[in-house]
Amino acid sequence: MTIHYGTLNQDVHSVNSNGHSTNKVKMKSDEKRPLLDNESQSDSTEVQNDDTVLDLSKPINTAGSTKVADYNPILNRDLEHPTSNFDTMIHLLKGNIGTGILAMPDAFRNSGWLVGIIGILFMGAICTHCMHMLVECAHELCRRTQLPFLSFAEVAELAFETGSETSKKYAKVAKSVINVFVCVTQIGFCCVYFVFVAANLHDIVKHYFVDINVHWYLFIILFPMVFINWVKNLKYLTPVSLFAAILTVSGLIITFVYVLQDLPKIETINAVSTWVQLPLFFGTAIYAFEGIGMVLPLENNMKTPQDFGGWTGVLNTGMVIVACLYTAVGFFGYLKYGDIAKLGSITLYLPPEEILAQSVRLMMAVAIFLSYCLQFYVPFNVIWPPLRGKLPTEKWRYYGEYACRTVLVIITFLLATAIPNIGSVISLVGAVSSSALALIFPPLIEIVTFYPNKLGKNNWILWKDIFIMLFGFVGFLFGSYVSILNIVYPEA
Repeated sequence: MTIHYGTLNQDVHSVNSNGHSTNKVKMKSDEKRPLLDNESQSDSTEVQNDDTVLDLSKPINTAGSTKVADYNPILNRDLEHPTSNFDTMIHLLKGNIGTGILAMPDAFRNSGWLVGIIGILFMGAICTHCMHMLVECAHELCRRTQLPFLSFAEVAELAFETGSETSKKYAKVAKSVINVFVCVTQIGFCCVYFVFVAANLHDIVKHYFVDINVHWYLFIILFPMVFINWVKNLKYLTPVSLFAAILTVSGLIITFVYVLQDLPKIETINAVSTWVQLPLFFGTAIYAFEGIGMVLPLENNMKTPQDFGGWTGVLNTGMVIVACLYTAVGFFGYLKYGDIAKLGSITLYLPPEEILAQSVRLMMAVAIFLSYCLQFYVPFNVIWPPLRGKLPTEKWRYYGEYACRTVLVIITFLLATAIPNIGSVISLVGAVSSSALALIFPPLIEIVTFYPNKLGKNNWILWKDIFIMLFGFVGFLFGSYVSILNIVYPEA
């Protein structure tokens, strides 16, 4: 899920009265678009507006400019189809509830039920705080640059560009790094979706017909996956997305019906697991809180964005619901299935002899298959525009776009084929990419944005952000290491 923002054009220079070169940044606002673009990148048009030129030769986070202070980005957003609070809540829940919630029993198996409950709530609180952090930094940078909204990568770029003289050198690098991690994360999600659909179809066909290697199912769904991702206009996929959401909710309800029957005593499962397994819990848990990339698009597209933050705002309310669902699925799933809960999806533990249980597998497989397009849309719109500019004619660009979409889908297919283990893929993607986007970059952006005079008494905000970054970095290292070991030596 993505949105287009104002375009940032840099390296505009002027000469001041002393003859020195003064670096300026030239801002230009593109056409405002809805949360899910009605047209593909190649069909977009640009609205010509007056340019605003900002002098960034000096840090402006310490400047007392009345113009900057008085600018309110919320009041300067001209949205064609703004979303209501309820719409935003639905998008937020849908963006955070995917394959990650189905892997929660496996996460609790790797942590123990007590550590799992505390860990999920703790990580949910930190991730939600980082989301608030990102929105606050975006608002501050919008005020400085007189822009109505920014993307995640643009927030990182402007934080460094408007910071100290030292940070200016890393502005382009910061934007590129964010885009790379966004692409890696979303492609990782697409790989998980491939594996999830294939694993559930494998179990259904195995029970009723014949046992075929799961790699064949990956190959079979490759072709329809390519064709559905040839659809450029996402408005044609809106009914498909709604149908997928209905299937997901129905599947979760039926799953809970099975899980809550004949629960064993809590003494049958571990309250605390081993230190070796904890990194896998971290990777799976941080993967599940996968909504950091869509926070700014959602807030930017609201009719009343002032309702997004706050203690009882849309973001906190939605994330509390998400954290409670994760905790419930993880705890009761682990309590019900114990140490056998290691297949990466709770749907794979349901009794195969019952048609209702098999229908859950089919519903969730179809829902995830149909949701692949939304996850795919984000990396495609980062990767394709630079490639499009290198093609000489419109005919080449027309066929080049289809070729790019096909190649990207095939890449996710090949990665899924190499690691046909849902739990391992989820843990690795969470540890490598999600931890960076959700726990490392937001506090770093906050430090750079408000340094040195707006970091609280005794710089408590600085120390808080350093703690969050260290937590994310440690989880990144250990989670990646253990996940890779688990992939290379699955029986170890």
